[in-house]
Amino acid sequence: MSTKPEAAITPAQPSPLSSDALLALILSSLNEDAAEDVVSIPLAGKSEVADHMVVASGRSSRHVGALSEKMADRIKQASGMLCRTEGKQMGDWVLVDCGDVIVHIFRPEVRDFYDLEKLWSVNPRDNA
Repeated sequence: MSTKPEAAITPAQPSPLSSDALLALILSSLNEDAAEDVVSIPLAGKSEVADHMVVASGRSSRHVGALSEKMADRIKQASGMLCRTEGKQMGDWVLVDCGDVIVHIFRPEVRDFYDLEKLWSVNPRDNA
């Protein structure tokens, strides 16, 4: 009879995703769920908050909420990471903070009003 203890069998833990892999997963999720006008904005050198920002539109408040929910679920399944979500109850603008990637999902009218792409794509120092 062996006196060695048997190794505990543990389920495989999801591994953390690199910034680029996380961005690819987010873009794939939004594409799979029919998000509209998806734009990825690199933030390197513009912000220390994240490496990338993604802006997308949903067709309705319900679609905006579903896009954010399914994306957060896919990220959790792939990496074990929990994304923080704000604004899902209203469905006009949902912010999903995934650490290295920040995602904004809007209804089209709200997206036009805030115009985040313009805000983050223009370097203010160019105007000096």
